[in-house]
Amino acid sequence: MGNPFVLAAGEVGGDFFKERDVGDLCQAQTQHVFCFDWARENIDRFEAPTVQHLEIVIPALVIGFVVAFALALLAHRTRWLQPPLLAATGILYTIPSIAFFFLLLPLTGLGRDTAIIVLSAYTLQIIYRNTILGLNNVPAAVKDAARGMGLTPRQILWKVELPLAIPEIIAGLRVAVVSTIAIATLAVLISAGGLGTEMYGSNLTFPTSIIIAGAIVMLMALAFDAILLLVQRLTTPWRRAARA
Repeated sequence: MGNPFVLAAGEVGGDFFKERDVGDLCQAQTQHVFCFDWARENIDRFEAPTVQHLEIVIPALVIGFVVAFALALLAHRTRWLQPPLLAATGILYTIPSIAFFFLLLPLTGLGRDTAIIVLSAYTLQIIYRNTILGLNNVPAAVKDAARGMGLTPRQILWKVELPLAIPEIIAGLRVAVVSTIAIATLAVLISAGGLGTEMYGSNLTFPTSIIIAGAIVMLMALAFDAILLLVQRLTTPWRRAARA
């Protein structure tokens, strides 16, 4: 079996210089870091990698959130599970990303599935920790008042505790989103596509392509962050009322 790193790098970068005009004097001169003419003529080449990036990031975030949220609810009901689950998700989070990718290759092979599994695992610790933190920070007096009104434990969880924990949960999601979008650029190493194809596929010798891909990654992270802030604002109207 060949080296997957070499295979992936060849696949994503083999045609890069063939597609670029070798007579591009702008890039040939070291004082030109960014070539506007090349960017204008080749901006469409970033469309497919951007879509691929989203196809990796979105499923990873959804899976990570569902698993981490379920673990947090379980640990909230069974308090002794909180430390071991926090430790387990923390261990996954400390595994270097490249090593994590290649450790899974014998099981899941090259491609998008491996990238999604790894990125999902990285979100667990952040989302789990913040969800537990938000639930634990709900004032006891508020829960006592809810019990006095006749609410069951399940109703207290869904109607009182979770709504009040939303800011902490969203804060964890924001961190998870930014880190997932950034780490997803390494998915190119396992032939999963994404914007990393335009960063590492250029063999790090073509700054214009790297800058454009990096800018798209940043804009993607900012867009997701803005969406999460809007969701938080819409789901916590009492916070707006308190500021008024």
